[in-house]
Amino acid sequence: MKIFVTRRIPEEGIKLLRRHHEVEVNPEDRILEKHEIIDALKDKEGLLCLLTDPIDAEVIKSAPKLKMISNYAVGYDNIDVKAATERGIPVSNTPGVLTDATAELAWALLLAVARRIVEGDHFCREGRFKGWAPMLMLGRVITGKTLGIVGAGRIGTALALKSQSFSMKILYTSRHRNQVLEEK
Repeated sequence: MKIFVTRRIPEEGIKLLRRHHEVEVNPEDRILEKHEIIDALKDKEGLLCLLTDPIDAEVIKSAPKLKMISNYAVGYDNIDVKAATERGIPVSNTPGVLTDATAELAWALLLAVARRIVEGDHFCREGRFKGWAPMLMLGRVITGKTLGIVGAGRIGTALALKSQSFSMKILYTSRHRNQVLEEK
């Protein structure tokens, strides 16, 4: 199968594809214009795209050999699934792939704010640090505090579970009850 990859992805992924397929990767690490995607798909049977790629009905219709669309993303809002389905082209994505990474990033931001990490970094880089002081860049302790989570899906649940190591109380709001969180 001839596959077009719209942006560079980790080399391990390309190697896996190349074991069984002929793969062309966009040589420039930039978002392609729609007409560039259309041109690249003329003789391709597979498409590995990203959430920034507009794979609409026009793109799908202009790719006569296309048999598979795979989105290198959690969602697929950038793909006209109806147009693909009408052509019998399956669409896949990677749900869950960023759950832990996103929860970790949320934790990094939470800690950075609570402990004044960015502010302290700037303070030191600007040469303002003259020595320790009892109240200097004190920040806030988060252990034992309450964490509110809006949306207790995969990411919210992962965030809540990571908060257990800080002995935090969790409050959440979601469209559905979350048994995992309510059992903790």
